[in-house]
Amino acid sequence: MTQDKIQSAIEQQVALLDPFLLSRKELLTTLSSHMVGTFHQGGRLFLVGSGPFGAIAGLVGQTFLHRQTIDRPALPAIALTNDAGLATFLAADAQGNQLFSRQLRVLAGSQDMVLVFAGTTLSPADREALVTGRQLGCRTILVASDRAEPAESLPDVSLPLPSDSLPRLMESCLLIGNLLCALVEGELFGI
Repeated sequence: MTQDKIQSAIEQQVALLDPFLLSRKELLTTLSSHMVGTFHQGGRLFLVGSGPFGAIAGLVGQTFLHRQTIDRPALPAIALTNDAGLATFLAADAQGNQLFSRQLRVLAGSQDMVLVFAGTTLSPADREALVTGRQLGCRTILVASDRAEPAESLPDVSLPLPSDSLPRLMESCLLIGNLLCALVEGELFGI
């Protein structure tokens, strides 16, 4: 039974990588070029994710801030998932859906990008982040399961992942975030 679980997990992840992500090379290249353009214009990348996707947003943000493959200057990426105090205050007032949108309203402008990582559903806070980002004129990007319904919060760019497995979605979101960082580093610093 353990061997079957291992085999199944590997097969599911391989199916997401090849052919799915390989068929999205052009979209990933375009996204990284938009990020480079955003950084050149003095804009920032805001990363959002609820639950376990918040941790992924934080990790991806750290790779932009520190480095991934080479020593280089920090890139302006901010994970909005790390403010436990604000989350507690908003939850106490039944306003948890505003966790990211409140931060975006005071930090973001039209030159910025908002990247949301999600699973099979978008949390109310994820939805609000997309809506607020659009209202502020930010470019909005959603990486989530193809079963996630963005509804009124349609992003400018969507990368719908063909899976409903939470572990595979988390792995894929982290891979995509790391890949985007590597592409941006390559374009900005010639590696």
